[in-house]
Amino acid sequence: MSTQFSQIKRVTTHQLQEMKNSGVKISMLTAYDYSMAKLIDEAGVDTILVGDSASNVMAGNETTLPITLDHMIYHAKSVIKAVKRALVIVDIPFGSYQGNSSEALRSAIRIMKESGAHAVKMEGGVEIKESVERILSAGVPVMGHLGLTPQSIYKFGTYTVRAKDQEEADKLLRDAVALEEYGCFGIVLEKIPSQLTRKVSESIHIPTIGIGAGPHADGQVLVMHDMLGINKEFNPRFLRRYADLETVITEAVSNYIKDIKSKNFPNDEESY
Repeated sequence: MSTQFSQIKRVTTHQLQEMKNSGVKISMLTAYDYSMAKLIDEAGVDTILVGDSASNVMAGNETTLPITLDHMIYHAKSVIKAVKRALVIVDIPFGSYQGNSSEALRSAIRIMKESGAHAVKMEGGVEIKESVERILSAGVPVMGHLGLTPQSIYKFGTYTVRAKDQEEADKLLRDAVALEEYGCFGIVLEKIPSQLTRKVSESIHIPTIGIGAGPHADGQVLVMHDMLGINKEFNPRFLRRYADLETVITEAVSNYIKDIKSKNFPNDEESY
């Protein structure tokens, strides 16, 4: 990242826009707790997503659907306490905004007031117009999410790549343009063809953040547990693992147990 952006004391939506305008890629990772959020913030990540993926990696659910607004606020509050630089965006969970803009507004306000987050994220295109506009009218920044939208998994019936046919690709592009018109500051594009990501990113002025969407987005996001190799059961094509913490943690715990069983821990130096 250029010195101009690496020295930012607090990343804002305005700076994300400046990054896109300058051709500087935006980094995003998920976080759900104080300790990990502190580490990735200090490492210099631009944005932290308190994702409803907490339902999967923290609670062990098969989908993101079971996580509640109270759960999301709990995780967001923990992350916010740790973060000094990154912009923190929180997913509004399933059932907290769909089809009811008044409930969407209440959910967004609760997230902002109770957690101290900086922005919220919502899945969907033209169908969430009223909710986006009502939340923005309260001064809450909104990020959109198009392509594979995990909250709609039972509608799709699969986690395969979205928008491969022309009709769905055209709708996604229309939705992206619409979300910008409504006032969203950015859009996550999940699991769509690389060339469609390029077209969307070139057709709108706000930043795009890709996950499984190729190199042409204005930034990238991965789930922290996947990227660090804590969760090896999930192995999609788009995932690059930067560590093997599953092995590191398992070996460390095994050695700890072995030292206890062999009466090697604690030793005299580790005793009072």
